[in-house]
Amino acid sequence: MDTTDGRVAVLGDALIDEIRTDEGSTDHVGGAGLNVAVGLSRLGVPTTLLASIGDDADGESIRAFLTEHDVELVATINPLGTGRAVSLRVAGEPTYVFTDAAVARGLDFSPEQLAVLESAPLVAVSSYPFDDAALTDRLLRVIGSDPVRLVVDPNPRPGFLPGGAAQIADFAAGFERAAASTLLVKVGDDDAELVAGRSLADWQEALLAAGTGGVLATRGSAGASLVLATSDVALQRGISSAEGEVVDTMGAGDATFASIVASLLSERREPGPVDWSAALDRAMDVAAATVRAPGALLRLPR
Repeated sequence: MDTTDGRVAVLGDALIDEIRTDEGSTDHVGGAGLNVAVGLSRLGVPTTLLASIGDDADGESIRAFLTEHDVELVATINPLGTGRAVSLRVAGEPTYVFTDAAVARGLDFSPEQLAVLESAPLVAVSSYPFDDAALTDRLLRVIGSDPVRLVVDPNPRPGFLPGGAAQIADFAAGFERAAASTLLVKVGDDDAELVAGRSLADWQEALLAAGTGGVLATRGSAGASLVLATSDVALQRGISSAEGEVVDTMGAGDATFASIVASLLSERREPGPVDWSAALDRAMDVAAATVRAPGALLRLPR
């Protein structure tokens, strides 16, 4: 692999979403990390995904899907196999039950993965196991002390934290350590309630005070806001209008994150000056298009 081509590195989960409805069950390639990587590629950003998958048929499905969407994969082979998320829809909103293989989504930081991370102009992390202190330490050592390269969406889902309050506390501590070394973090209402046990506004202030460069706060149907540590101005946007009905909110957060990450990159694929107002507008447009189609694949606005 050529590690000098300026490809963005995405660390996160890649799994099979098993979607069950009254009509039956269907399998779809998914995972927050994979959704972000594919979304970036669809936005024109060369991307490499670092994720844990099994040496099995589901893993081959993931490899084929990523190849179709021009995303490189440097995998950690999971001895438990490829993870699955059994998903039920309640009023269009997904709920998940994760297999043990999905929960065990850590990376082995192989030499090939380290080479990808070393050369990446930007490293985007989504749904990383921050409750594992050793894996958090490893990530921060690899990235080093350069916060302009790291953006993080903790994407904590209850099914990934079966240990209850103690495991949630470990996840919060790991994420907040990483957040202090980031260019930007994305957090949402549900994240604040689950991980921090406080309001989104309070958590946002705490993250900025601890050293986070900026906070993208998503509020579901209320839109999103963006606050930078270097500015007192908070940008706010409501949900963009778009043709058609909302079909599936599954990929909205991942699409929003991918769009913001793409806006962080200049034409030379390096972090550069950002028109944050325009970036937030684009992210809301992309999210609005994404929720008007089934599944989590990022959709481009018309």
